Amino acid sequence: MSSEFTVSVATNPDTAGIRAEPSADPARFAGDALVLFLSPGGVARGGVAELDRATGGLLGRLAEAGELTGKRYESVPVLAPPGLACRQLLVVGIGPADEVDAGLLYRAAALAARQLSGRPRGLVGFLAEGCWTNDQLEQAVAGAAVGMVGQDLYRAEKKQHPFAGTVWLEAAVEVVARGAVIADGVNLARRLVNLPPDDLYPETFAEEAATVASRVGLEIEIWDQSRLERERCRALLAVARGSSRAPRLVLLHYRGPRAAAAAAGSRPDLALVGKGVTFDSGGLSLKPSDGMLAMKCDMSGAAAALGAIATIAALKLPVHVVAAVGLVENMNGAAAYKLGDVVTARSGTTIEIHNTDAEGRVVLADVLDVVADLQPRRIVDAATLTGACMVALGRDIAGVFTNDQTCCDAVAAAAEAVGERVWQFPMDRDFDEQIESPVADIKNVGDGRLGGAITAAKLLERFVRGIPWTHVDIAGPAFADKPRPWIAGGGTGSMVRPFVELARRTEPAKD
Repeated sequence: MSSEFTVSVATNPDTAGIRAEPSADPARFAGDALVLFLSPGGVARGGVAELDRATGGLLGRLAEAGELTGKRYESVPVLAPPGLACRQLLVVGIGPADEVDAGLLYRAAALAARQLSGRPRGLVGFLAEGCWTNDQLEQAVAGAAVGMVGQDLYRAEKKQHPFAGTVWLEAAVEVVARGAVIADGVNLARRLVNLPPDDLYPETFAEEAATVASRVGLEIEIWDQSRLERERCRALLAVARGSSRAPRLVLLHYRGPRAAAAAAGSRPDLALVGKGVTFDSGGLSLKPSDGMLAMKCDMSGAAAALGAIATIAALKLPVHVVAAVGLVENMNGAAAYKLGDVVTARSGTTIEIHNTDAEGRVVLADVLDVVADLQPRRIVDAATLTGACMVALGRDIAGVFTNDQTCCDAVAAAAEAVGERVWQFPMDRDFDEQIESPVADIKNVGDGRLGGAITAAKLLERFVRGIPWTHVDIAGPAFADKPRPWIAGGGTGSMVRPFVELARRTEPAKD
C-alpha cells in the first residue's frame, strides 16, 4: 500500500509540496517528469532496470548506442517514454556506483531540478535507489529542493519555477521530510544573500531572524545600538559608524528535547557565529566598483548561522545550540572609522586599524567575545573574511583554521559528509607576530598580503578565550558569480548543511 507524507515542518513554500511514496510503482507515476539516476553499466540494476523492462528495453538500447553513459552529471531527457505514465524521463548520470556519496547525489538531484524548473511544471518525481543510505537520500532530497529555486527574486519573468509538487518514489517518509527541512535552511540562507542591500540591512536582517525564530521556536535577543553601547561592543560599533543604518547583534538559542530541561544559564553544546556585513563598500579603504558589486554577499556567514540553527530546531536535534551574528554596513560616511584609529573591543583588547576593508574580523572580535561569555563547549564561525583565502583555494573550497584539532576534525568531517569541501590552514605562532601593533595590542591586518587568511584567523583567535574554536572562511564558496549546472548564480547556502551535520554529530552534555 502506498503512503504519502507532506512535510509539515517546511518553512519555505518552495518545499511545502515535497512528499514520499515508499511503495509507488514508478512506471505508473503520471507526473510531468520522472528523474532517475544512472551509473555506468547500471541499466540492469535497481529502479533503472524496472523502468527498462517497463519501456520494453528502451533504456538498455539507449545505453548500448552510447546515448546513456551514466557519467557524472550527464543529463538526458527521454520524451513520452513508451510504457511509462510520465510525460518525460530525465536520466542523470552519477558516475561509478562505488564512488557515489551524499555530496554527489545532492548536486545530481539539484542539476535535474534546475534543468526541469526552466519552465512551470506540475508534479515531478524522483526515483530513489534502494542501495542509497538514509544520509545519501536525505541530501539528494535537499539538492532537488535547492536546485529548483533561482536567484531571480525581482524578475517579472522568472527563469526558474519551483515545482507544484515533488514526489520521491520508493523513499522513506521520514528521510524525505528531513531532506526537505535541510533544503529550507539552505534556501533561507540563499534568499538572504540574494536580497539587495537596500532591502536587507542590519535592522531588516534582525527582523527576518525574529520571524524565523517565531516559526521554529527559537529564543532570540536583538541588541540595538543602545544595547551594543552598554555592552561595550566598540569594535563592531566602529565599523558601523560610517553608515546611516544602525547595527544589530542577534543571539538565538535552541534547546533540543534532551537539553530543554537544562537551566537557562547552561553551557551550549555548540555556538555558531556568523559575519553579517550586509554591504561592504570597504569604508575609507574603498573597493573598486567591480569588487563592490557582489558585496551584498558579505553577510553569508550570518545567513549560514541563521539557516543552520533554524534547521536544527526544525529537526528537533537533541543539543543546545546558540547562534550569534553581528550585523553592520561598512560605509564611508562622515563618521566612518579611519586608518590609524585605535578601537577598544568588548574584551578590552585594543585594535589599530590599518585597513577599513578588513572589517569583518573587527566585527567578529566583539561577537566572539559575547559568545565566549556563554562558555559553549565549541565555537564555529563562518565568514566571507578574506580574498586571500580565494587566492589560495579558489571559489569552491572553504578554508578552516583552528585552535583545537578535535574541533576542526569534527567540522571537516561534517562538511565532507554532506559534500562541501574544506581545507585546513596552519595556525603557527609565528603568524601572531604579524598582527602585533606598535601602538595597540594588535592591528587588523598582517604584514602585507602574504598569509592574509591566516593572520585574519589569528586576530579572531584572540577573542575566543581558549574555547575550542574553528573558523571557516567561506569567501569563495558562499557566492557563485555565475550559474553552475546544479545551482543558479548568487548565494549558495554554503556551510548550512555542514553546520546542521555538525550539530547532529554533537553529543549533548549530561550536566
